Amino acid sequence: MNIHEYQGKQILKSFGVAIQEGIVADTVDQAVEAAKKMKTDFNSDWVVIKAQIHAGGRGKGGGVKLAKNLDEVKQRATDILGMQLITPQTGAEGKKVNKILVAQDVYYPGASETKEFYVSVLLNRATGRNIIMYSTEGGMDIEEVAEHTPHLIFKEEIDPKVGLQGFQARKIAFNLGLTGGAHKEMVKFVSALYKAYDQTDSAMFEINPVLKTSDDKIIAVDAKVDLDENALYRHPDYAAMRDKLEEDPTDVEASESNL
Repeated sequence: MNIHEYQGKQILKSFGVAIQEGIVADTVDQAVEAAKKMKTDFNSDWVVIKAQIHAGGRGKGGGVKLAKNLDEVKQRATDILGMQLITPQTGAEGKKVNKILVAQDVYYPGASETKEFYVSVLLNRATGRNIIMYSTEGGMDIEEVAEHTPHLIFKEEIDPKVGLQGFQARKIAFNLGLTGGAHKEMVKFVSALYKAYDQTDSAMFEINPVLKTSDDKIIAVDAKVDLDENALYRHPDYAAMRDKLEEDPTDVEASESNL
C-alpha cells in the first residue's frame, strides 16, 4: 500500500529519522498558516510547496515549487491545489492534487556545501535478505543512474535475523564520501531508517533525496513508503493512512470486497 510523502515522513520521524519538517494543507488559507508556522517553529523564511500524490517526478511536472514569501505561498498553493499533475509515473491523464505539503527550506547556506544522496531499503526476494541500496547521485531518477552510471550504486545486504550491524552503517557513510559530523549523522540516519523499515513490515522505503545540509545534518527531504498490505492487520494506524482517491476505483472496490 502506497502512502503520501507527508505520511511516510511521519512514520520515519516516529523512529528517530531526521526529516524535512512540513505541514499538510487542503486549502490555500491552510497553506499560508502552515508557512507562518514554519517560520515560527523552524525559522524557515522560505518554504517548499509540494503536491501530494502517489507518484514520483512531481517536480518535473510543476508540482514542487519554492515560495519566498506569503504572497508566493498563496500563489503556489493556488496553482498546485486542484491541478492535474502529469509526471513520468502518472501516465498522460495525470493525477489530481488534493493535498499539498508546506515544507521547511533545508537548502540554507552555511559552512559546507549541501549534498544529495539516494537511500532505499527493500527485500531481495531471491535471497530472502534485505538490501540497502544507496548512491551519491541523489535527487535523480535512480533508473537513470542505473542505466548510465551503475558503478555509482552500492548495495549492502542484511540478514534479517541479525539486523543491520554497526560496521555496515559505517561502511555506507564511508562509501558516500562523508567524514566527521556528517559521517556520524549518516550512520544514525541509516540505522534509524532500517529500524523503521523492519518494524513497520514495509515492502520498500525510498528516500530520494537524503540531504546533507550545510551544517552537516542528514535528513530525509522526500519519502516514498510502500507498506506490505499483508501485514497491515498488525498496523491499523498505518492502514488508516490509505488514500482511496489515489487508487484505481476498481482496485478499491475489489479490496473492499476482499477479492
